[in-house]
Amino acid sequence: MDIQNQIHDIQKRIQDSAARVGRNPSDILLLAVSKTVSSDNIQKAYDAGLKDFGENRMQEALEKIPLLPWDVRWHMIGQLQTNKINKTLGRFVLIHSIDSPELAQAVSKRQGDLTQDVLLEVNTSGEPSKSGVDPAQTLLAAQTLSRLPHLKLKGLMTVGPLTENISKQRDAFKKLKELFEQIGSKKSLGDSFSILSMGMSGDFEMAIEEGSTLVRVGSAIFGARA
Repeated sequence: MDIQNQIHDIQKRIQDSAARVGRNPSDILLLAVSKTVSSDNIQKAYDAGLKDFGENRMQEALEKIPLLPWDVRWHMIGQLQTNKINKTLGRFVLIHSIDSPELAQAVSKRQGDLTQDVLLEVNTSGEPSKSGVDPAQTLLAAQTLSRLPHLKLKGLMTVGPLTENISKQRDAFKKLKELFEQIGSKKSLGDSFSILSMGMSGDFEMAIEEGSTLVRVGSAIFGARA
């Protein structure tokens, strides 16, 4: 697989999706999901212009970080266990998987003098296999996170439902966009609440049409995982 050509194709699809709904494609961040991807292939994606990479597993991320350029922006997108929080310190520009106020409190307590940017994960599909707060509890959870020291709530994240029903997929994205706008209207959060992360390799175009500002794309760039 030609990684550079794949990236160009994804970028073109992002542009086309944004154009369909009158959005500026520069407002949408392409995050390359590099789980199980070799450092050599991550370097190829970096050389093609990408700077943001998302890792699911802490140990794998820690092995890769020293091997790649210093200005790579690493994101932790996998489930974060409380016993691994100390290993995140100063290493990730954004933790995407804060799925409960309790986890947020644990991360906040470990930061010391640092401040960590985070997203609140919401289970918009209601699937029991997925993590995230219930949509009905999202506003309260966001308010709790926004009051914690050493954390900065940057936005919301969801994983679309595992279904071929396009209506259900779109409804999940619409629901998160509504919550994002509702929470963003609260002046206490300020202008930093700006990231709406939804959409992956199979559904990122639909997610962009529904307002996503960050799409997480792995297999469409690097091929199927080994």
